[in-house]
Amino acid sequence: QAQFVESGGGLVRPGGSLRLSCAGSGFISDEYATAWFRQAPGKEREGVLCINSRDVKWYYLDSARIRFTISRDSAKNTMYLDLNSLIPEDTGVYYCAVRRAEYCSREVSDFDDWGQGIQVTVSS
Repeated sequence: QAQFVESGGGLVRPGGSLRLSCAGSGFISDEYATAWFRQAPGKEREGVLCINSRDVKWYYLDSARIRFTISRDSAKNTMYLDLNSLIPEDTGVYYCAVRRAEYCSREVSDFDDWGQGIQVTVSS
């Protein structure tokens, strides 16, 4: 079982930015699909962004297309999620995840390894 350490969350005002990091134990690489999910209070976990083994990015949220960026540094076993122009609706716990396969999926059950989650709160 892979283990990941997430960092970079916190409280930010609307319009602000955060960079989330997820450092892993070797599974964050260009061999697998790596993704970010989030879970708002009282809601199900949902996919945000994914990057597959060919560096193709999948945007699962329309609102993420112009505001969020996913990236990966395989040499450091680390993935990132840049959150810009944050709005209160972005509040939730953000999770990094690895699917031990080449291709992305929006299904939580398709991912094999998860970070512990990190809180992002957007509030004035």
